[in-house]
Parts: sequence; C-alpha cells; structure tokens
Amino acid sequence: MNLLLYAAAVVLLLVLLVLLAGQAGLFSGRPPRGLGVHDGRLKRPARTPNSVSSQADQHAGSGALVDYARIAPFAAVDVATTMERLRALVEHMPGARIVESRPDYLYAQFSTRWLKFVDDVEFWAVPAEGVVHVRSASRLGRKDYGVNRARIERIRAGLFGAATK
Repeated sequence: MNLLLYAAAVVLLLVLLVLLAGQAGLFSGRPPRGLGVHDGRLKRPARTPNSVSSQADQHAGSGALVDYARIAPFAAVDVATTMERLRALVEHMPGARIVESRPDYLYAQFSTRWLKFVDDVEFWAVPAEGVVHVRSASRLGRKDYGVNRARIERIRAGLFGAATK
C-alpha cells in the first residue's frame, strides 16, 4: 500500500511539474523565421506532419508531406471584407493573439491552455485569385494530430457557415 501511495505521489508531482513548465512557457518554442509573404508564397509547410498550407503544392521538394499539408484556401469574392471578418473571428478565439494585421495579411499565434504549446497561423489575401491563402503550423513536435487542420476548418466554418468547406 505504501508503494502505491508513493507511486501516486510521484505521478502527481510529475504532472504538476509538467503543468508548471508549460505555464512558464517552456513548451512555447520560438517563432519560426520566414513568416510572411515571400515571392508570392507563405512559408512552406513543415517537413513533419504538423502543419497545413493552401500553398503546399507550390513548394518544391515538399514530397509526401504535401498530401498531409494540403488544405484549400478560403474563397473570397470580397477579400477586404473577408480579411476584416477573419481578424474579428480570430481575435475572439480561445488562445489566439494577433501579432500582425494588415489589409492583405494576418498573423496570429494560438497557444494551448495548459501547456502553452504555440501554433503560428497566417492568412494572405490575393484579390487577383479571389482567395485568402492559409498556413497553420505547430512550433514543436513531429505530429499535430490534426489540430492545425481542425482550427483552419473551424475558422472557415465561422467565416462562411458550417455547410461550406
């Protein structure tokens, strides 16, 4: 019985240490280099399956990860209005912090509640194409278990209604 109590105390202590480390920002990672629009593209998807990008096909050498990362851009007849609505939607989402906002570009960081993992999310309006390109990527870890894709699809549903995907 004492061994069981000791094991439970150790597990509880480890859980508390992990939570404290997360709250202290030890799992937030560093902002990646190369965010923004360069040569008509957002940053390439990660080389591990933990990101999505509507421009995944435009990056040479992305290989098999293109299939994992591929996601449709947001169709937008009026990109200015779409970007305004997008900003309003993102700034009210849990864990979101808008870092940069311009009429054609929005960069936000999303952090998880307990461990403070951070994902970087970008939106770029291209009026000539009638779309808003998207990129969402985890800073840490090799897999995201679909979190970035689910976030972008929630935003799409919030912008255009649940029936549109």
